[in-house]
Amino acid sequence: MKATHLVWIRRISQGLFLLFFLFLLIESRLPQDIYLRYSLVFSSDLDLRIQWPLGFFFQLDPLLWLSSLVSGHHFITGFWWALALTLVTLFLGRIFCGFICPLGTTHHVVSWVKPALKGKRMIEANQKSPSQRVKYLLLTSLLVGALIGLNLAGLMDPISLFFRSLALAVFPGLGVGIKEIFDWMAKSDIRILNHLSYGAEVLVSPVFGYSYQSYQSAWFIGLIFLLTLFLNRIRPRFWCRVLCPLGALLGIFSRLSILRLEKNHEKCTNCELCTKNCQGAASPIPGQQWENAECLMCFNCFDSCTEGALSFQLRWPRTLNRKPDMGRRALLTGLLAGISIPLLGRLDGQVHKVSEPRLIRPPGSLPEKDFLRLCQRCSLCMKVCPTNVINPTLGEAGMAGFWTPRLVMIQGYCEYTCTLCGSVCPSGAIREISVKEKTERPIKIGSAYVERGRCLPWSGNGPCIVCEEHCPTSPKAIYFSKELVTGPDGKRILVPLPYVDLKICVGCGICEYKCPVKGRPAIRIISAGESRSVKNQILL
Repeated sequence: MKATHLVWIRRISQGLFLLFFLFLLIESRLPQDIYLRYSLVFSSDLDLRIQWPLGFFFQLDPLLWLSSLVSGHHFITGFWWALALTLVTLFLGRIFCGFICPLGTTHHVVSWVKPALKGKRMIEANQKSPSQRVKYLLLTSLLVGALIGLNLAGLMDPISLFFRSLALAVFPGLGVGIKEIFDWMAKSDIRILNHLSYGAEVLVSPVFGYSYQSYQSAWFIGLIFLLTLFLNRIRPRFWCRVLCPLGALLGIFSRLSILRLEKNHEKCTNCELCTKNCQGAASPIPGQQWENAECLMCFNCFDSCTEGALSFQLRWPRTLNRKPDMGRRALLTGLLAGISIPLLGRLDGQVHKVSEPRLIRPPGSLPEKDFLRLCQRCSLCMKVCPTNVINPTLGEAGMAGFWTPRLVMIQGYCEYTCTLCGSVCPSGAIREISVKEKTERPIKIGSAYVERGRCLPWSGNGPCIVCEEHCPTSPKAIYFSKELVTGPDGKRILVPLPYVDLKICVGCGICEYKCPVKGRPAIRIISAGESRSVKNQILL
């Protein structure tokens, strides 16, 4: 096959997989036809499930599969795709990096649109560098940490990083900007702008959401993503070359690859076009040993060689391909980091003791120690949540739980009959549960308590029944008792005072979300009483 054909096949494959990734990201939401089929969005008789394979790219990822297997000590259903990709890599090298990876494609495009380096500077930048060992350091530390019991692979895994960046920062940021423009158009005195705003919002909202989506630390997540894109001005595909731990893992697997770069020294004129166009700094020029583990299988070197000195061929090698240049220091540093980080992460007491009261995990979450073994911090549960209540943690779960999901009740609430988060979790950190199991068992994620000094009835500032009115349990977990309370004017008034029945309350948080006392609501949810923890119970 001609080099030009291979390059175009690679470009088409990259484009299709990137579009498929974006399509699945957009579809990771409450099914839109639910409004047409049912009078109520949620029902105890309806188990909502998204039909699209939202976890496909996560299940295709060998790093997520391996880290979950090592840390969780069991094989996760659906990760057969990762095994298949591993087998393909054994025979064809890092095909995933060149043909499939959506983050790699994004970096490839950014590197190509406006390269900072040109001519000789580009050739120098595409020479093999010791910095390329950093990804092996990261891979070692992540796998060793997973072996000890702390799974941090999702922080650096390209699929998790890309999905998290787009779902929590890029798309919400664009959505806020677009909606503010539409709001300005809707308020305009020009009628055509009014009509355009309403029509455009119908088209844009299914992609960016119908409300102002916001997530804790989204600005930081977006900043990291922009930084990784900016690094392409220093080196083309800087992330793929230097930082990607999945690329390092695939590079190790590719040592048996039968797809090999053949070099003809006699035809080479030393024009260095192959080195200039190489995406992985894999030393494609004749006279240097090809770095198979660094090759991204972009075929640019093959396509740019005008003398026919380079070609890719399928043949069984007489000897194994060259070992990945991991570097002894990089491996030792990675080993030290992999041992140190999990141990340091346990010093805050969040793993072995009862967690912070406001650390409320999604319904169906495993016990905290097991949860941290499996959670990949992919943010799929956050993106699919229809009420925007699931957010990434900062310090609430300690260092070990950084960016894992938690519920922020002043931002949303856990819909009583919704189980979407567990149905999309690719690693099993959140169990897939049915509506019947969630409501009849029931599964508790926390308990409500009333802060009487802020509560309007308890402080004597007036009657209020909002929390009881919205409580979804049957019978209601919030009930009233009419009592005399001294008002601000000193008069005794008879008002209904709210109480919480801890035996019935499931901690859904709608009372906190709807409480008219904003900022710091008068009724709040804490994790005490959650079903997943024996240590964190209130009632004996």
